[in-house]
Parts: sequence; structure tokens; C-alpha cells
Amino acid sequence: MFRFEEPAYLYLLLLLPFIAAFYLYSNYRRRRNIRRFGDPVLLAQLMPDVSKYRPDIKFWILFAAIGLFSVLLARPQFGSKLETVKRKGVEVIIALDISNSMLAQDVQPSRLEKAKRLISRLVDELDNDKVGMIVFAGDAFTQLPITSDYISAKMFLESISPSLISKQGTAIGEAINLAARSFTPQEGVGRAIIVITDGENHEGGAVEAAEAAAEKGIQVNVLGIGMPEGAPIPEIGTNDYRRDQEGNVIVTRLNEAMCQEIAKDGKGIYVRVDNSNSAQKAINQEINKMAKSDVESKVYTEFNEQFQAIAWIILLLLLAEILILDRKNPLFKNVHLFSNNKK
Repeated sequence: MFRFEEPAYLYLLLLLPFIAAFYLYSNYRRRRNIRRFGDPVLLAQLMPDVSKYRPDIKFWILFAAIGLFSVLLARPQFGSKLETVKRKGVEVIIALDISNSMLAQDVQPSRLEKAKRLISRLVDELDNDKVGMIVFAGDAFTQLPITSDYISAKMFLESISPSLISKQGTAIGEAINLAARSFTPQEGVGRAIIVITDGENHEGGAVEAAEAAAEKGIQVNVLGIGMPEGAPIPEIGTNDYRRDQEGNVIVTRLNEAMCQEIAKDGKGIYVRVDNSNSAQKAINQEINKMAKSDVESKVYTEFNEQFQAIAWIILLLLLAEILILDRKNPLFKNVHLFSNNKK
């Protein structure tokens, strides 16, 4: 596993575009000032030892050295020892509806984007817990097996879109059944499923699946996203909305009654997700109430520093920058690698 021990130093890389822009602007002003004195071609002939390219090469070498120095300060490391450790935590599997109705914008910026942001913040709140992700529409499949790697969880989250599943619908029951089978076999661990859906196009079996999960000690919570009054579904790539066969705009509405019934039979809570953060707080509180047991996780306990190679590269770059002169070296006057004039 690769990591940075001091990742805050990577913010220094944000200075590089400004440094490059300042240098390019300085070059522009210098060329403009030269043109005031006369023809640039004639001036170049009068100063044959002045190289056009060497100052640029020296700058970009120094530019690369500064960038690598920022990486060096961040202390890159590779994990060298993987161990199984026990920590107090719970297991949570998030089942996210990615049907086309989740593109509706009655919750800003859209139902799906709001859900993804909520999940991201939820993952940030987890501590020593395990998380997995399932996406569903007409079908359900595992997007991320249950893990304690929160960075991977957020990376997988970014790639979620309705295009992942071609079959439309809302197979909540199938998603709950798949989630119930996706927990680790470890005994005595608190387990919860968080279903995030608008509940539309319900295909049946969700209540039964929630009951079956509850009988196994798995709590099924439902976050209903959207508004009961509904909203149209944007047509991707156009300014229009999805329409039925008769040309009428399709309006998708939150099926709140169904969501509440699933949560009730799953021994969990139901919360409506709106434009506030109330749903986030409610689900965090519910997870914190769960009994935390020893959760086994494989983690790297030793890391080897990898700064040596970067330090050598920086040293070589600085040495090259020193050795490359702004003017042509008289010892190599017949070598025209960086000079404007070739004799």
C-alpha cells in the first residue's frame, strides 16, 4: 500500500501553475522589451553566445525539482507489513438506487448527486467500521465489497452513474437480499443496511427481504430521497425532459409510504433526504447506537520511506541546472545543442 505520511505538503504543488505563469509572463515582457531595441533576429546575430533555449531549460529543470521537493516533503511510503488487527466497529452496506428517476432535481443538485455526497460524508464519519456498496436499478450488483478502505470506497463512489445498469426499475428487494449476503461471517458484529432510493417502480419483495434481514440481526434503514410532489427527469445532453410514448413529461415522485414500510419491517429508521443535512445527522446517530464489536481488518503496520530515490533525482536536476550556463560555454563553442546559431 502506498501512502503519504505528511500529505498536507502536497498542497505546495498548487503553487507550480502560478510559478509557470509568472515565468511565461516574464518571458513575454522580456521579448517585448527586446523588440523595442530593434529587430530580434539582428540582435540575436549581434549576441551569438546568448542561447535562446538554455534559460528555458534551466527554469523547467528547477520547476521539476520544486515539484519533486513538495512530494519529498510529503514523505511517500510503501506498506511493508500486512497484519490482521481487531478494532471496535460495525459493518454497514449502502444500497444506492441508480435508476433514471434518481436524476430528478427536486433535491439539489440531483437526487443521485445528493445521495453520493451524503454517502461521502457518511464514510468520513466511520471509524474502525467496515463499509460496502451495492448499486441497483432493475438489477442489483456489488460496487464495492465490504472493506475498511475508506479511500477506495470514495473512489468507487465517484464512478457511480445510471449507465452502470441498463435494466431500469427499482429492485429494492434484490438489493437488500444481496446486501444481507455480503457481510463478513464474523459473529457478534453490528450490521446495518442503508437503502437510499426514491422508491419508484418498486418491483416487489422489498418488505419480505427487509423482514428476512431483520431476522438475521441486520438492521435495514431507508433514506427516501426526493419530494412527494415529484419532479421531471432531465434528458442527458439536452435541455428537455424524459417523456412517455404519448409525449407527456414523466414526473417521478418519492414513494414515501413504501420506504417507510421497508424500514419498519427491517427494524430500522426511515428518513427523508431533502436539501438540508438532517438525514445525515439521523443516520449517523443510528449507526452510533449500534453495538460495536471487534471487527477484524487487514492493515499495514509498517511502512518504508521512499524519499531516497526522489532526493537523488532532485540532486541530479539541481546539478544539471547549475552546469547548464545561460551563455554558451567557450569549451564547447562548436557544439550548438542549445544555441540559436549553428555554424
